[in-house]
Amino acid sequence: MAVRLEHFRRTGSSRAILFQTKLDMKTLADHLRKGMKLVIVGCNPTESSVRTGHYYSGRGNPFWPVLFETGVIPEPLEYRDDKRIIEFAIGLTDLVKRPTRTIEELTREDYAEGRIVLSQKLGEYVPHVIAFNGKNVYEQFAQRRAKLGLQKDLLYGAKVYVLPATDSQHALKPKDRIVHFRKLAALVRKVETSRDAKPL
Repeated sequence: MAVRLEHFRRTGSSRAILFQTKLDMKTLADHLRKGMKLVIVGCNPTESSVRTGHYYSGRGNPFWPVLFETGVIPEPLEYRDDKRIIEFAIGLTDLVKRPTRTIEELTREDYAEGRIVLSQKLGEYVPHVIAFNGKNVYEQFAQRRAKLGLQKDLLYGAKVYVLPATDSQHALKPKDRIVHFRKLAALVRKVETSRDAKPL
């Protein structure tokens, strides 16, 4: 993988490294397209999610119910419907594509490679808002400490919101989690309204 990463640095081809990675490793495909109003970035796929072939399919993970309950999406979806999220101009990807049972199994090299590839994706697809599903995910990407909520800095012109992680390893009071997802939904609406109001 280090050789392929060096090739990526020389050629700047995200598709090359992503294609090669897919040949070597079974993972979850990104749900991305250009000009999305929101992209949600997870840490990495769990082995169980890769087995099911769907994002956030872990037992007890509240990700999908919370998206609907807080107004991020207009209708309820289950993990089996994850591909449909693109219909709402929302994308899904991960900082690291290598699946593990827990995030503790990820290495510094995993995060380093993930930062490069994720940066390329975000620069290519230019979403309006980027949400990191977990403080650790954003901190590993930005390589600095952060608080939950809206961040001061833009990323490729996009507003950045750090959510509390929804996986079972990061317990949080449901009420606190809902507050942040509602704030994210409000941010997306505000950004889209602002963009619609701009003259062509």
